[in-house]
Amino acid sequence: MSRIRSQQGLAAVGATLLGYAVMVLSGVLGLVVPFAVAAVVAVAGELALAGRHTGTAELLDKAGLGETFRRLVRDLSVVLLVVVSARPGVAGTIAVLLLPAALWTVAVATNAVTKVIDGRVDPPAYTRNIDLGALRRVPVPPAWARRLAGLNMPLLNVLLVPAAVVAAALDRVAPVVVTGLVTLAVGLLTAAVLALTALRGRGSQPGVLPAVHDWLARERPEVALYFAGPAKDVYQANMWLAPVEATGRRAVVLLRAADAFEQLADTRLPVICVPAGVDFMNLDLSSLHVALYAANVGANIHLLREPSVKHVFVGHGDSDKQASVNPYSKVYDEVWVAGPAGRERYARADVGVLDRDIVEVGRPQLAGVHTFGSGAADHRFTALYAPTWEGWLDDDPYHTSLVLMGERIVSGLLAAGDVRVIYKPHPLTGSRSAKARAVHERIVGRIKAAGGDTDPSSLDGTAHLVVTGRTPGLFDCFNVTDLLVSDVSSVVSDFVQSERPYVVANPAGLPEDEFRRQFPTARAAYLLSADCGELAKILDVTRTGDDPLTGARRELKEYLLGPAGSNPMDRFRDEIGRLCG
Repeated sequence: MSRIRSQQGLAAVGATLLGYAVMVLSGVLGLVVPFAVAAVVAVAGELALAGRHTGTAELLDKAGLGETFRRLVRDLSVVLLVVVSARPGVAGTIAVLLLPAALWTVAVATNAVTKVIDGRVDPPAYTRNIDLGALRRVPVPPAWARRLAGLNMPLLNVLLVPAAVVAAALDRVAPVVVTGLVTLAVGLLTAAVLALTALRGRGSQPGVLPAVHDWLARERPEVALYFAGPAKDVYQANMWLAPVEATGRRAVVLLRAADAFEQLADTRLPVICVPAGVDFMNLDLSSLHVALYAANVGANIHLLREPSVKHVFVGHGDSDKQASVNPYSKVYDEVWVAGPAGRERYARADVGVLDRDIVEVGRPQLAGVHTFGSGAADHRFTALYAPTWEGWLDDDPYHTSLVLMGERIVSGLLAAGDVRVIYKPHPLTGSRSAKARAVHERIVGRIKAAGGDTDPSSLDGTAHLVVTGRTPGLFDCFNVTDLLVSDVSSVVSDFVQSERPYVVANPAGLPEDEFRRQFPTARAAYLLSADCGELAKILDVTRTGDDPLTGARRELKEYLLGPAGSNPMDRFRDEIGRLCG
């Protein structure tokens, strides 16, 4: 799918550049019809680049063919076409040339000052649950000035064609000079207002970054939860907020993306987000003893460079996926896994993570997952379908069951009779594959057609439910679930805490023994082949409440999550204390 999208992006680039080339040539030759056709092709290419192919558009920027350059080519080709085809006199020609020059002067001036304002208004750091004292308030320009500065480029660009035609038709320079002077006056006034606003923002009061430095020096946090990913991945950090808070240590959450800061779940922990690498590396983090990393991201290097800190990879869930044994993990001082399964997984993968650097801490997040079913009087047998996402690789059609099996799974559950269906897809479902997104939308449609709901507050009800937001969380869904249907993912490992029956999809059709050997989390699972032929029998067995895999699940629970009877939160707290000590 990404290959197809890449080809479409290249086609959009080709259409855009070819359209502009023909526009320039048609302008030189004064050919109106070819110019109009080329303009339509170029605009279609621009719309495609601005829509689904923004990544390809960035390549044009790097090649020096950015949006401003392309707009300049477009405007000049219009001027050429008008001058060559209308053949005005000297005055008209000067007018046609003078008008775009005036318009561009306004656009460039106001946009340049706006960039300066944005750099001042956007803070270099964001904080939550932190008292930074009195901070300088950066003045914001008047709304009319920001609107004009933000809109004048495309607006003036659209007005250029009729203005140039009028100038050529009148063949007089005086009216256009007056228009140009008025335009320049408005632009200069806007630029002056923006510039004065920027100057007012200067002062002697402390800014956000100095205040953050003061807070770090004053509070001296010992533990940091570090996350450098974007908002779409922030669930990976959210799952560690409560455990870190429960350690009782002086802790801080360090983020690197403003959108992730906005989407971070509620927490009482102090939160600091510093997007720029230089600003972050200038923070004084000498008080830290432990840094916990929820994801392998390139920007982790900005904290990994601190030699006095013990760097620990905690990840965002144990699973049998390759991502759970990423070779990047060997850069950390320690790798914390839930149970023996995680240790053995690294040993089998042989990616350079030493056994002595692996620590089993359990899954402290699972303390709230019940090991029994719902006690509600009106409880219906509930099946949760929680597929993983499509993954990064184009050549792995079996990463998720959603595309090949999802509709059959949901249809089979809905048709079973007296079974409540909860559908909770992975937060990234459909973010990379159009097929996965389309199947997801069809499943949502099926559940709604069957009387399903999308209201999170109905989790404890009896109607079918689609859960796609942050709340209710996955573990909340576990607590009303009698049977899980999922893929090879950390969802399965976590659900084993409940000791209730679960199904793992086998879309590739591997032999049962081979599947369980490759994916140990499926040792106590019912397996579901691509045609979902086993689903009815699985429902019959598990709805009795006395299925034959109960004992196997209890054994697997210790293998995946650690010894029975041990409190994972206590283990997590003790290991943090060891490194802080």
